[in-house]
Amino acid sequence: MAGRAPDARTETPGRGRRFAIVASRFHEEITIRLVEGARDALRRHGAIDRDVSVVWVPGAFEIPQVAMQLAQRGGVDALVCLGCVIRGETPHFEYVAGEAARGIAEVARLSGVPTTFGVITAETEEQAVARAGGKVGNRGEEAALAALELVHLLRALDGAAKRPERSRRGGRGGRAVRRKANGRASPKGPSEGGKAPLRT
Repeated sequence: MAGRAPDARTETPGRGRRFAIVASRFHEEITIRLVEGARDALRRHGAIDRDVSVVWVPGAFEIPQVAMQLAQRGGVDALVCLGCVIRGETPHFEYVAGEAARGIAEVARLSGVPTTFGVITAETEEQAVARAGGKVGNRGEEAALAALELVHLLRALDGAAKRPERSRRGGRGGRAVRRKANGRASPKGPSEGGKAPLRT
């Protein structure tokens, strides 16, 4: 399905973050446009050029291997994977496109680093050009926007998970202790059972 991806939901989620773009040289005249679209999107959302590195690999098949190495080394908040695979006369297209997609998804799952898919898979060169800054949009830009949103989302989820849960002492029992310390009556404890003590 052709179409343009929505813009990132936050204004400057890229500020202070580091990104790595892994791009294939195969069909370089097209992937250069993807890289330019990705870098422009990151700039628009606060990332500075020195925090965005570009690593070139031979083809789309090699993208996952290098992306995994970058993820394991650390130092990046997200990976943007860009390439172009155009169908030919042999089944080569299916193997390369399928393995690139599976490998990139595996990098994201195994490393936990946001990793986005910006590999064009097209039937013709005309279709590929239309998706590299043409009438259908720029898949590099879209992959960068997805990376920005994932970085923001995962950090928000991480922050929510680290918030200390409200202790039970902060509930009614805690208020009862404070009231007692202030000289006010406190509810009867469970050992009193609500009855007066027996006299012997």
